[in-house]
Amino acid sequence: MASNDREEGYPVMRRDVLLATGLSAVALPRATSAAIASSTSVSVLPPVRQVRAGALSIGYVEIGPTDGRPVILIHGWPYDISSFAEVAPILAGKGMRVIIPHVRGFGTTRIISADAPRNAQQAMLATDVIGLMDALGIERATLAGFDWGARSACIVAALWPQRCSGLVSVSGYLIGSQHVGLKPLSPKAELSWWYQFYFATERGRAGYAANIRDFNELIWRLASPRWQFSPDIYARSAASFDNPDHVELVIHNYRWRMGLADSVPELQSLEDRLARSPVIAVPTITLEGDANGAPHPEPSAYRAKFTGAYEHRLMRGGIGHNLPQEAPMDFAQAVASIATHS
Repeated sequence: MASNDREEGYPVMRRDVLLATGLSAVALPRATSAAIASSTSVSVLPPVRQVRAGALSIGYVEIGPTDGRPVILIHGWPYDISSFAEVAPILAGKGMRVIIPHVRGFGTTRIISADAPRNAQQAMLATDVIGLMDALGIERATLAGFDWGARSACIVAALWPQRCSGLVSVSGYLIGSQHVGLKPLSPKAELSWWYQFYFATERGRAGYAANIRDFNELIWRLASPRWQFSPDIYARSAASFDNPDHVELVIHNYRWRMGLADSVPELQSLEDRLARSPVIAVPTITLEGDANGAPHPEPSAYRAKFTGAYEHRLMRGGIGHNLPQEAPMDFAQAVASIATHS
């Protein structure tokens, strides 16, 4: 069931959608498209904390009451925890315990052992989320993310539904496999993955390492063509790319998708399960921006993958790939709806 009804950039939950999905609307202040597009946000997240979680020392921020309903917000590439700087206070104000980790290869998250593989395949990133939850003593949480973060959240929801009370996923069902990644797409679709082919080469690895900030700013502009972010906004996130493992992990992630990098043996059984495209039964809201310039599936292509209470929302007004930062009120409203439903 889908609803695209809106009031001046703010989604309205229709009564028939509420009855069909079992999801409840949560009232939040309106946010106009013009306000979102300007993106002159100056919200500052609290200081970063560190926690040992398996092979990682994970950097994360936390805001909200410690006894609130846990919500974990997960960023993607090439972004960082700042994508949720405006979302987190809204959810904390609703009484939720909001946790935002740096994904491996970003910010202060570190692989502890120098000998550990610098691996960023999808199952590894998802088990990082489980490791964080274990380290913080969180049994179940609402998971929400975009890009790599949406994929990780989808995987946890599919493989460990007992740990995920609800899901908000930008661009829907993003679980993939190396087998699927080998299938050629249309020329237009292949063109949109230009950086994946670039990263498959040693020239691409060297080029990315030499030009990380310029490269990632280009990705921001291509993925969100109508988002007028300021230099300060970009610089705040770009500092997270200085992680010593950033280049190696980004390159591994995209090479793994193309079958050019191996899985670690201990994760192969999980990847085999993911290759079968498991359904997601937890309550879910999927989101999409009407100006997302990054490759993304059509909602109709993944609707059948969500078998529980479900709604899809299209964010209008020139919203691109970094949806939580471009439309923070809309993203927070979706998370609040799922968290209170579950």
